[in-house]
Amino acid sequence: MNEIVERLTKEANLTPEQAQKALETIANYVKEKFPMLGGAVDQMFTSGGSGFGGFGGFGE
Repeated sequence: MNEIVERLTKEANLTPEQAQKALETIANYVKEKFPMLGGAVDQMFTSGGSGFGGFGGFGE
């Protein structure tokens, strides 16, 4: 499980599914508000197999 998902699960008392959905929402928001960062956001969430599984391009 990804470190940030684990932290959200523990610190915010979210289920892993809720944590992943929260991350998806945040990533999509950043990409919508700051389109020039879209590639960086995608890269950050997929680099080194440490991405957030379960939503488009954000692999486990």
